[in-house]
Amino acid sequence: MTMLLNTIRPAAGSKKPAKRVGRGIGSGFGKTCGRGHKGQKSRSGGMPKIGFEGGQMPIQRRLPKIGFNSAKKRLTSEVRLNELMNLSADEITIDVLIKENIVPEFTKRVKIILSGEITTAVKLQGIVATSGASKAIEAAGGSLA
Repeated sequence: MTMLLNTIRPAAGSKKPAKRVGRGIGSGFGKTCGRGHKGQKSRSGGMPKIGFEGGQMPIQRRLPKIGFNSAKKRLTSEVRLNELMNLSADEITIDVLIKENIVPEFTKRVKIILSGEITTAVKLQGIVATSGASKAIEAAGGSLA
């Protein structure tokens, strides 16, 4: 059976016609348009703000705030020692690490951590290292600047 473009229809019951309010008594939504008589909810813009509990202190203000998301965390990355061994550049900078897809491209600060081993001599420029990592780099013949 072939499907013709002019026979495509949405599934039955998936599309409801819009409620046409204020179009006379016979429509069922004339005069008050289904809002009832008087009161805050009958008026335009007449609903309390989200979370309003009738004047009682709302739950989002009663509960304590916890946690903190640092804006600097996105800009900082950690690199393991063994990730430095595969780099071909003679001097390793943040730009080299970004180009080699070791750190994300928006990274501004990089810290080398003591994880894994390093056997090749690497020269780091503008990159910080933990005390254990810096000892391991210098033991392998590398340097930090």
